[in-house]
Amino acid sequence: MVFYCVNEGKSMNVRNSITPQGEKLTNMQLRNQWNNIDWIKVEKHVNRLQVRITKAVKEGKWYLVKSLQYLLTHSYYAKLLATRKPTQNKGKRTAGIDGETWSSPEAKMKAALKLTDKKYVAKPLKRVYIEKHGSTKKRPLGIPTMYDRAMQSLYALALEPIAEATGDMRSFGFRKFRSTHDACQQVFNCLCRENSPKWVLEGDIKGCFDNISHQWLIDNIPMDESILKQFLNAGYVFDRHLFQTEAGTPQGGIISPILANHYVSYCTSSILSVTFNTLDRQVGLLCFAHLMGRFSPGSSYSAILLSL
Repeated sequence: MVFYCVNEGKSMNVRNSITPQGEKLTNMQLRNQWNNIDWIKVEKHVNRLQVRITKAVKEGKWYLVKSLQYLLTHSYYAKLLATRKPTQNKGKRTAGIDGETWSSPEAKMKAALKLTDKKYVAKPLKRVYIEKHGSTKKRPLGIPTMYDRAMQSLYALALEPIAEATGDMRSFGFRKFRSTHDACQQVFNCLCRENSPKWVLEGDIKGCFDNISHQWLIDNIPMDESILKQFLNAGYVFDRHLFQTEAGTPQGGIISPILANHYVSYCTSSILSVTFNTLDRQVGLLCFAHLMGRFSPGSSYSAILLSL
């Protein structure tokens, strides 16, 4: 837009932008603030709190665990890290039902500053169906909004140390710093000796993410109950219709694998307690995701492989 004004009898062209000058400066400041973040310092600060949570869990000081979790979820550095995670993974260009993608530095910085649990209400997930490997069936996938992904990432930072400290050492599915190679190594360790199990039983939890009891998660997951309920009861939108979620955790949620691992650890401990109390045999247990177990006859010993 061009305006004409007079300066000492001479006409001058004055260009006026639609965006106010103050807003320009704000966006520039936000952009510079995000681009100048020292991520090594941020990660060290968050990791230091996570180490303190792990230490408190191992010492059984659950009152201290709760306090440290609150400190972490309200930390400025943790909010920066939680905002960065959903903008760096494979689904960073996939929007939720609100159509937002935080593609610019200023948008990420604004989101980090607005991230809070006060009056938090999770929006419904966008339901899509993707091809299931090795099958003609399709797997349901829930896509949260970017804000909900950041909130899940924030609370996952506080929940992950507890999951790792209390999780089964023989569990490898969706575990940090664990891979398929580690699961294969554990299989070898179980089967390489002369008195190793000869029977291998594979079990598959059908629809693991879809059928976990919400009430069990609320009663057993050590995190803010009100926030957890928002994650679980957000519902989903498919074909322009809103559906409620009465069970399960959404596949596609950042915090879902941690919640599922808590439940699987409970299941495996129950299996072992029943097995050891009823059978006088050597039993090994291994939990993993998408790995095939083999059956080999010839002994009364057995190994149980549980897949997600």
